[in-house]
This record gives sequence, structure tokens and C-alpha cells, in this order.
Amino acid sequence: MSKRNLFLLLAMILIFSLILAACQTAPPPDPDTPGDVVAPQEPVVDDDPVDDVVIEPEPETPGARKVATFIWTQEFDNLNPLYTNMWFSSITQQIWNASAWNFDIDNNPNPVLVTEIPSLENGGISEDGRTITITLRDDIVWSDNSPITSADFVFTYEMVTSPSNIVTTSYPYSLIEDISAPDAQTVVTVFEEPFVPWAASLWQFVLPEHVLRPVFDADGSIDTADWNLAPTVSAGPFVFAEWESGSYTRFVRNENFYDEPAKIDEVFFRFVPDDASQVAALRTGDGDLGTFISTADIPTLEAAGVEVFAVVSGYDEGWFLYFGEEAHPALADVRVRQAIALCFDRQSINRDLLLGLTEPAVTFWDNTPYANPNLSAWPYDPAAGMALLDEAGWVDEDGNGIREKDGIELTLIHGTTAREIRQDTQAVAQQNLAECGIRLDTLSYAPDIYFQSYGGGGPLPTGELDIGQFSSTEAFPDPDTSRWLCSEIPSDEYPDGINDQKICDEELDALFRLQSTQIDFEERQQTLWQIGEIMYENVYWLGVWQDLDTWAVSSRLSNVNISGASPFYSIAEWDIIE
Repeated sequence: MSKRNLFLLLAMILIFSLILAACQTAPPPDPDTPGDVVAPQEPVVDDDPVDDVVIEPEPETPGARKVATFIWTQEFDNLNPLYTNMWFSSITQQIWNASAWNFDIDNNPNPVLVTEIPSLENGGISEDGRTITITLRDDIVWSDNSPITSADFVFTYEMVTSPSNIVTTSYPYSLIEDISAPDAQTVVTVFEEPFVPWAASLWQFVLPEHVLRPVFDADGSIDTADWNLAPTVSAGPFVFAEWESGSYTRFVRNENFYDEPAKIDEVFFRFVPDDASQVAALRTGDGDLGTFISTADIPTLEAAGVEVFAVVSGYDEGWFLYFGEEAHPALADVRVRQAIALCFDRQSINRDLLLGLTEPAVTFWDNTPYANPNLSAWPYDPAAGMALLDEAGWVDEDGNGIREKDGIELTLIHGTTAREIRQDTQAVAQQNLAECGIRLDTLSYAPDIYFQSYGGGGPLPTGELDIGQFSSTEAFPDPDTSRWLCSEIPSDEYPDGINDQKICDEELDALFRLQSTQIDFEERQQTLWQIGEIMYENVYWLGVWQDLDTWAVSSRLSNVNISGASPFYSIAEWDIIE
């Protein structure tokens, strides 16, 4: 499918997604009172955590509480945003936590805790682009009715940058030169250099100082704070109520919410083991919302009256090749990496497994103005790939079908999460690369293990894998990312670095730093196009498919608007039609 036709199809899907009809679903079990807070007893590591979990619904009665059931195929790993980069955890922040602003359905910033979005015109951004000043509303409170003030923002900065907290990343807070709170409603942040992506990456969460400061002072860290798994004090339209490991998490309406109270009484997250379980729950009315819907399941859901639509959210599924000292020596040769790209039939994956509704991602920024238009996806050309391998000296000398060099076989380890589409992709890739003389051993992980940082023993940053497959973005709708900065390479001394591939390309590093300072849009766009070309030619990242967020919404839910940057930005306005 051409890119033009893909865009037309997505536009039609997005338009029709706004039309929702009516159907009924059974509610989850009778909830405890909002004050009954239960945290999980231990982190979940089971690949198949809910096979034996049966939650019996109770009959609906007139005036029953409005409970929306979300079906999640990955259980949260952590609810403190400092300690997770898992998408399924991160987006829940919009349900219960506080952010200075979120992004509406057009991905424009929308004030939440602040009176207005900083700009040059209102004095919130300095002329040199280094200083960002925000003014907080004077009526905002935490769910325990404590005021949210500038002190909470300064404390958040301190926790992100404290070396005693092993966070997933300290970027962009690590670029801040000075932060101050002149009064309770004012926060002044001064960056070392102009930092253009501030709106997409700064103050997307705020921590309650009055809850976590005593923990930090007592323990010297908040790494193991109870609040991380049971954030009983928050500031969103909902507040945490309970987390039953391997089964569900509940958030109930925040009765001290400073804006209009949520129309729904409870958001109930049910964790299921796989895509098939999610589809079954949505199809039978046991779930109201799901995501990452396989294209093959869309007709089934639509036939059951479930609305399915897609939004661009900055994610593209890709292969992240590992360059640490534990990496296979073949990956140090760009010819081998290019051969992998040529031997991997990504076109057939998009055509056959994804029903031709998407196409191979070319850059890390496909479907945005920052994708280099002069590049096209690496073709499937195994003959060219094998020629490059021969040139690089990797040949099958013993006739066993696997190339070798200097006594080392060309066997690579590929790992991803246990999603059906990803495991199907592994099978295709394994066969493709074998035809070129590359053996691909495949592993799959539970998400809470797979997405761990270096400090948490994650398989990619610790060198357990040669290739990791997943979708990633940091600052959508802004293109900025710290993923490939040399300074973000994790180590024992810096376990929270986000550069889990351990790539340090000095030219690339300089360009990434440059683009974040370029206020002029066209100049910044050209820099990102140059970055895209370097990454493409060096195969630092190989796009597999354009990974739009696909949502399935029961017509039982009304007034649903989902943006790519902040899916739940308007959840307080969502309602249930009984």
C-alpha cells in the first residue's frame, strides 16, 4: 500500500472512530470502599499471570456505580513514573497523577496544573530559549487535600536527578542548570542551552513532596517507597485503590479533584495473558477498552459492535541492535548490519501479518514532519545481503548453513515480549536470515522483565540480546529523544542510562544535541533528516512496521477522545451509557 493511500485510510479510520453506538457489558466485582488500598505483594514475573483468574461480575442494579473495564495485555511494572518506561504504565499517569499540561486530540498542549502554556508572548519563555517559567493554579490539591505547590516541582526535579535514585532516565532534567521557586505558584527552570522540546518532556508528572520527602530523608532513596506500587496520594481525576498482582488494578474517582469530578466512578484494569484473551473480553462485552489490536482481529471486533480506530503516537516497531562489549562481533561491521536489513523480509510481515494496513517504518519519526522524505525502506534483497556478508568475510566454511569468521558462528540472539505479532515476526525473521546463513535464536519475555533498565537487569541493556524488538518514543509530539546520546549509555556507575543499545556515534551525538537547541523549525527539521540518514545507513535502528496506536472502544463508553500524545487527557469527561 502506498504511503498516500495509508494516510487516506488512517484519516477515514480516525473520522469514523468518533462515532460511538450502544452495547452493554457486565461490571467487574463489587469494589471495596475507596479508602481500602491494597498494593501488590511482589512484582509479577509470570509470563501467563491470569490463566486461572476468574472474576465473577455481580448483577447490575438501578443506580449502580459506573465502572469502565480496560483490558491490558501487559501488567504495570511500576506506577512511579521515575521507575518505568513501559507504555502500559506510563499512560496511566493521565488517569491518576498530576502533570503541568497534557496534549489534546490535536496533540496541542493543554493547561492542567498551570494557568497557561509558557510562550515568548506571555513571558513564560525567555528570549534566549533557556528559561521556562510556569505559573501554577492556586486551587490545585492532592487527593488528600494538601495544596500542590512549586515545592512539589522542585522536589520532583531533585528526585529525578538524585544519584541515589535508580531511575529509568534523568533526561531532560539533567540538562537543567538551575531551578527555583520564587513563590508557591511559580517555578523557574533554566536550561544550560536552549531546549526546544521542553513541552513534551518537562513536568509530565509531579511527585507529592509531603509523602515522599520523609521516605527520601529516612532511606536516602525512594527506590523502594510504598508509593511506587500504591500511590495512595495523587492529583488526577482518579486515585489508586487496589492492585492485585497478576489480576487487576483499580482506580476510583478522586473526590478531592480540583476540577469537575469524573463522570465514571471507577477505572478497572484487568490484566490478561495475550491478545486473544483481550479480543475475547472486548467481543463478549467483558471489557470496555483495549489497545494494540491486531489487524487480523479488527473485523471480528467490528462485527461485535466494537469501534476500532488508530491514532499516530510517534511509535514505530523496530529492531534495536546492541553495540556493547558483549555484542556479537559481527554487529560492529556496518556491512553485516546492512545485510541483516536486506535479508529480513519486512514487506511480507506488513503485507501478510498486518493485512497490508501498514508498511515498514523507514525512520524513527515516520508519519511526522521529521521523517527524511529522501529515504525508502530497505528492500528485501537476500542476494545483495549475502554478497555483503561475503565481502565482510562471513562465509559458511563447514557447510552447516551458518556463516562463520575466525571460528565464530554468525548466530544472533533476538528478544522481544510475548505478543503474538512479535513472536510471528520472530518466526519470519528466523527463516529469512537462515536463508542468508545467519542463525537467529529467539527469546520472549514477560514485559515487566523485558523493559527493565540496566540497573534492573533488562536483557537488552545488559547484553543478553544482540537484537531487541519493540516500539519506543520519548517526547511525542516532539521528535526529541535521548536514546542515542553517548552520555546515556548505562553502566554500573550510571545504571539509569536510557541508551540500552550502548551506541556512541560522536557525529550522531552532536546532531542530537544540536536539534534540541534549534528554535527555527526548518533548521531543526533538516538536522533531524540528517540524523535519520545516518541511522538508516548505519542500521542503528531498523524499522519493522509503522506502529500506530490501535484502540478498541465499546459503545458502552461515551464522549471518548484519545490523542496520540496523551490518550487519557479527557478521561474525566468520559461516561458510561447503561
